Amino acid sequence: MVTKVSPKQPSPTELHAVQQLYQSGQLPHAEAQARALLARFPKSLALLNLLAMCQQGQGKLREAAVSFRQMLAVDGGIAEIHFNLAAVYTQLNDSKAAISAYRKALQLKPHLSVAHFNLGALLQRQGLLAEAAEHYQHALERQPGYYEAWVNLGAVRQLGGDLRGAEQCYVKSLELRPDARGYFNLGTVLFGQGEHPRAIAAFQEALRLEPGFADAWNDLGEAFRDQGNMEEAVRCYREALRTAPGHARANYNVGESYALGGQWEQSIPYFAASDFADARERVLLSLYKSSRFEDFKLRLDQFVAAEKPASVLLGSLSTHYAINFRQQNAYQFCRHPMDYVLHTHIEALSDADCPLLSQLLNDVTHLAIAERKQGRLYYGMQSAGNLLQRPEPSFQELAELIRAKVRDYERHFAGSNEGLIRFFPKNLEFASSWYLRMKKGGYLSSHIHEEGWISGCVYLQLPDKAGEHAGSFEYGVDGDDYPRLHDDFPTRIVDQKVGDLVLFPSSLFHRTIPFHSEQERICIAFDIMPG
Repeated sequence: MVTKVSPKQPSPTELHAVQQLYQSGQLPHAEAQARALLARFPKSLALLNLLAMCQQGQGKLREAAVSFRQMLAVDGGIAEIHFNLAAVYTQLNDSKAAISAYRKALQLKPHLSVAHFNLGALLQRQGLLAEAAEHYQHALERQPGYYEAWVNLGAVRQLGGDLRGAEQCYVKSLELRPDARGYFNLGTVLFGQGEHPRAIAAFQEALRLEPGFADAWNDLGEAFRDQGNMEEAVRCYREALRTAPGHARANYNVGESYALGGQWEQSIPYFAASDFADARERVLLSLYKSSRFEDFKLRLDQFVAAEKPASVLLGSLSTHYAINFRQQNAYQFCRHPMDYVLHTHIEALSDADCPLLSQLLNDVTHLAIAERKQGRLYYGMQSAGNLLQRPEPSFQELAELIRAKVRDYERHFAGSNEGLIRFFPKNLEFASSWYLRMKKGGYLSSHIHEEGWISGCVYLQLPDKAGEHAGSFEYGVDGDDYPRLHDDFPTRIVDQKVGDLVLFPSSLFHRTIPFHSEQERICIAFDIMPG
């Protein structure tokens, strides 16, 4: 008697029947048929793959992951199986497992461009920007026309502060696919470099291609605002709201436009409709500036009870309110901000003939950096963009010297129970930075930096003293026309010299005292905030 041996794999006819069910969308039937055949052929990779795809298509992601792992138990040397398993892990929001699976796929097949791209995207979401960039670059080396990789590489470089590199990536992506999103991306990076005319042109091209692109309308408005064209800026913000009534930044910007015009009551509904940045705190500012003290105190108490003390604007408002009404300051962001000013010095700028100082002054005065209109600045100019993120070596070197001093500041006040120190930024990146050049009669009126955390100013050139404290830095707890019930608001003055750095809470009011020397006053100011 001859015993018939069963084959180890299903016949082509049997496989084809399951494939037809899968391709026609009959996933439950295809899954059931695949399971029935696997009872006879448990190590068939083709059947296991069909089963996994049926499960994935039905949203049975954990079961699909089990099926792909069963395939790997049969043959762990196939890159595509690791790739498919990584895709399922990504759908399951298991980034760690997905990253591991993509790495294994690339060990087996290093030229798998899409695996490099997907791995880069996962690493980007984890904040691992440098490694993400490497994988996007690997994908582009093998597939130069990979549009999505150019876009993501541009985003990674932009997030990392390499604005020129990001610009190059976005330009390349537009060569491949000139779409509205690409022009918008280019506009944002040009705006960050202070190249407002080019940014405006890019946003306008995005809107030509997609007239209902609310983000582009809003950012176009912000570019016009920085040029001092508030009428056109507000028109753009309202276009953004016409296409997307709930647009957070556009609501915020319209509210801010009313606030800048002193129309505090009109600003409240727009800030209230936004969850962008410090919009809720801006409602309190508008209430306070409108002298609606009871409404202000009610909302302030709600903040104190419900949230950690981490708002610069509320830190300023609560301090002013406490002094105004001679009460204890209940908001523990920085209740006595005048005690948290540090006047220090950058030794590398001590000598007037030092190379770094000379190069900084040269770059400030000769580089083609756009100006930003600044309503509080008189007889002077302020740069646009983020100066300390520019690629020039002088700005990069100064940025590192400032970071070291900011770490010294944190150590100096270590042990403080104020939110300013307890929640101090872990990564010292410049949220904004700019130069200020003032001529005779120049000054800055009193203000705070609502969008900062720690602010500072380093002095590169100072006018000859033509009167006590002329051109000096004054700080206090009152300013910006906050309503006062008395005049008992103290101030202090810092008389600086070249190379000095003043660091202070962004919630602290400060101003420049006017000077009348013919010599120009040049400094670089900045904000650092938690990421």
